[in-house]
Amino acid sequence: MPKSGDVIIARMQFTDSSDAKVRPALVLFEELGNVVIAGITTNLKMKGIPITVKDGAAQESILKLNYILTITNETIVKTVFHLNPEKKHLVFEELTNRLQGLRS
Repeated sequence: MPKSGDVIIARMQFTDSSDAKVRPALVLFEELGNVVIAGITTNLKMKGIPITVKDGAAQESILKLNYILTITNETIVKTVFHLNPEKKHLVFEELTNRLQGLRS
């Protein structure tokens, strides 16, 4: 069962086709077999939160909080590592800041 803060590898379907690709992602939360994730990319030119080799990533990456989707437990290939508490707090703060814009 995935936990909040797990960095996973999952099969993700593209929104514009029926193709799927294996990609890294951060588990935000899991409920009733649905796993809400944020995508991770190695394209360092993208905006987001850096995930470093020191954090546990295979290579320097960016957590994209503008790319959030829901997958099922069955699409998870494996768990790679778990974010440290400081990085999890940074993700929480950034998500909170973005969601506060919904109040306006």
